[in-house]
Amino acid sequence: MEELVEVLAKALVDQPDKVAVNMFKGEKAYVIELKVAAGDMGKVIGRQGKIARAIRTVVKAAATKQHKKVMVEIV
Repeated sequence: MEELVEVLAKALVDQPDKVAVNMFKGEKAYVIELKVAAGDMGKVIGRQGKIARAIRTVVKAAATKQHKKVMVEIV
């Protein structure tokens, strides 16, 4: 899952070397934390959150296939 989020984020941003992805186990699900440069935040979130929603949908589909629950947080 981490690799999927990292590949998607690096394809969207201008500074791919500033992309950091961490995954840890929360209370009810795995949490993937995505950090990008401040100037690239808008590109990852998108207009009205459309890009962020699309990233979350793709990750949720991949997680469902592995019978896991995963949440993506953009920091």
